[in-house]
Amino acid sequence: MADGWRPAPFREFVLKIHSRCDLACDYCYMYAMADQSWRSQPRRMSLATAEQAAKRIGEHVRQHGLEEIGLVLHGGEPLLAGPDLIAYLITAVRGAVGEGVIVHATVQTNGVGLDDPYLALFDKLGIRVGVSLDGSQSAQDRHRRFASGRSSHAAVTAGLRRLTAKRYRHLFGGLLCVIDLRNDPVDTYEALLEFKPPRIDFLFPHGTWESPPPGRALGTDDAPYADWLIAVFNQWYDYPQTDIRIFTEIVRLMLGGSSRNEVVGLGAASMLVIETNGSIEQVDTLKAAFHGAPRTGLHVEHDPLDAALELPEIAARQLGLRGLADECQKCRIRRICGGGLYTHRYRRGTGFANPSVYCPDLMRLISHIRETIEPDVAQNLAKLGAH
Repeated sequence: MADGWRPAPFREFVLKIHSRCDLACDYCYMYAMADQSWRSQPRRMSLATAEQAAKRIGEHVRQHGLEEIGLVLHGGEPLLAGPDLIAYLITAVRGAVGEGVIVHATVQTNGVGLDDPYLALFDKLGIRVGVSLDGSQSAQDRHRRFASGRSSHAAVTAGLRRLTAKRYRHLFGGLLCVIDLRNDPVDTYEALLEFKPPRIDFLFPHGTWESPPPGRALGTDDAPYADWLIAVFNQWYDYPQTDIRIFTEIVRLMLGGSSRNEVVGLGAASMLVIETNGSIEQVDTLKAAFHGAPRTGLHVEHDPLDAALELPEIAARQLGLRGLADECQKCRIRRICGGGLYTHRYRRGTGFANPSVYCPDLMRLISHIRETIEPDVAQNLAKLGAH
């Protein structure tokens, strides 16, 4: 481009290896929100599609000289795809990128099917495991049930106990927890800590200006999600027992670092999704915005992944400060907030050129973290200066 801007290569590849799920979570962006394209997707990625996806990833890695990438096996529920496909895909991708490239492989699962044979396979292949859990049984049962209405908590925690036993604990990548304002924040945090996760991802429920998240009153400065997270932050900051990603990312940005995910900060979006049918798509959370939002019209059969870098919708998520709404560009926390998650900015008529629907929450949370850490940072700098 004339101003010297160039698209950043994709560094994380999310492969949708199974398009159905054995749970029926009522907040799921795959099945319960605006985009319903899962209905026309094949249930399971074929070996031919897996091979072609691996080939395209290898091409992209070589084209950009990447030394390491992330590979996330996702769904639906990826364990429904079966061990043979998982083993084939991991082996194919590593073969396609070459021996000199590190592939950080992860499977993101609901935990229901996490049994010993799967764990043995993940150990053999070096696949880390992330599990979704919303806290105690009462918290989990608000949303994450089987289609019959039966609780999933016992099945998930049984899988977690297998994963966190001594033999397989090194595979544990962390817990993903979607916030529900009705669940006590500290109780939820402590319920998750029982499994000694190396990381916890607290996620805002997906919502937009067209379909606001629960408890988010548009047109007000109310920030209930910030209040929920601040209660956890205060306990965590005094006694950090694990990495809580949203907090560590905000602190890193405040200290002059760069963001490593799309929730906060101005880092270029570097994630690409390949669906079960081989279609190349944008980040899957866009399914919460409108039907077809993640589509690019590209396919691994006939398109290189670099073709996606040429699309305006991809460029819009890589422009940093220039990609924010006008009011966000004037905001005092713009470099830390980064406009929030791209999906949460959607409004009919203006697309994604808006602040996050969680704007008041992000403002209050970031301000609280800054007010908390600034005295400690100043004190530590003074000590360094004294030496």
